[in-house]
Amino acid sequence: MPLWTWLLPVLALGSLGLAAAIGMAPWLAMVCGAALAGAVFAAVHHAEVVAHRVGEPFGTLVLALAVTAIETALILSMMLAGGEDMATLPRDAIYAAVMLIGTGVVGLCVWMGGLAHREQTFRVEGAGAGLAALMVMATLTLILPAFTITSPGPTYSVSQRTFVAVASAVLWAIFVFSQTVRHRDYFIPADGDAGPEHHAAPPTNAQAWASFGLLLLALVSVVGLAKKLSPSIESAVAAANAPRAVVGIIIAALVLLPETWAAVRAARANRLQSSMNLAIGSALACVGLTVPVVVAASIVFELPLVLGVEPKDMVMLAVTFLVSAVTLTTGRTYVMQGAVHLVLFASYLFLAFVP
Repeated sequence: MPLWTWLLPVLALGSLGLAAAIGMAPWLAMVCGAALAGAVFAAVHHAEVVAHRVGEPFGTLVLALAVTAIETALILSMMLAGGEDMATLPRDAIYAAVMLIGTGVVGLCVWMGGLAHREQTFRVEGAGAGLAALMVMATLTLILPAFTITSPGPTYSVSQRTFVAVASAVLWAIFVFSQTVRHRDYFIPADGDAGPEHHAAPPTNAQAWASFGLLLLALVSVVGLAKKLSPSIESAVAAANAPRAVVGIIIAALVLLPETWAAVRAARANRLQSSMNLAIGSALACVGLTVPVVVAASIVFELPLVLGVEPKDMVMLAVTFLVSAVTLTTGRTYVMQGAVHLVLFASYLFLAFVP
């Protein structure tokens, strides 16, 4: 285990503790930003160690679950602290995560993989099922609240929230069961993994457990530092006269950095199957795990919860799912498909700043 792989998470946690103790001074914000970047790279390294030990598709599931669990805890803590001011935070975070993954992460992986290897393949059976589940989850969570009439505005009643939470959790659980047990072969490359990581000797159990612990430490540091840096980000967004939803996009992007970097590295190593597993699995976990926890908290603590997105965002979601369905039809990708996703990603970001 190289020195930097355990030193960077420890330094990131130390900077997080220092920021909590003395406050976020301008110089400390720069230190925390550097520590955040270092923790991201360390998290990717340890996730790859664990993934190599447990094999596909369990390896990609590890990082997706770890990041989503911590992201959910971050959203919940901010909801409890902010009250009514945070009523739209879960919606903004879920929508941002789905769009960042569905357009940015997928597009970057397909683009980079296409440049490096001309054409790449993946299993349609697993990716198609995951996309279908994500479309249902996103529709139930982000679109339908704007059309129901039981409660005013883009909100759900208690019974409606409960149904959506249960439906999302069930769909996610069935997908994970299919991915890891029932149809595991649908998430493993049909032609095998020819990358050098596949042929290298797997780490020992002790090394894998050590990397797993350091992975959690790095992810906690990433989310904690993102939360500490959020006031500085809010100030910068306000100074730029950008909408408040941009803050959610920036924080979501920071939290998703480990997954994004791991997925892009896999694509460049000609392991697009791992990239697709990670991207689709992360988006499903974001909805399937976050929605039940947020809904439960809103009911127990009587917190306001706004889930329905704006009409502009509904159109962006619809186009994203349509383009993703076309991309996942054949199981073969090249740079043109990546370019389409990246243009859609750029459009999403531009319209977020200029609605």
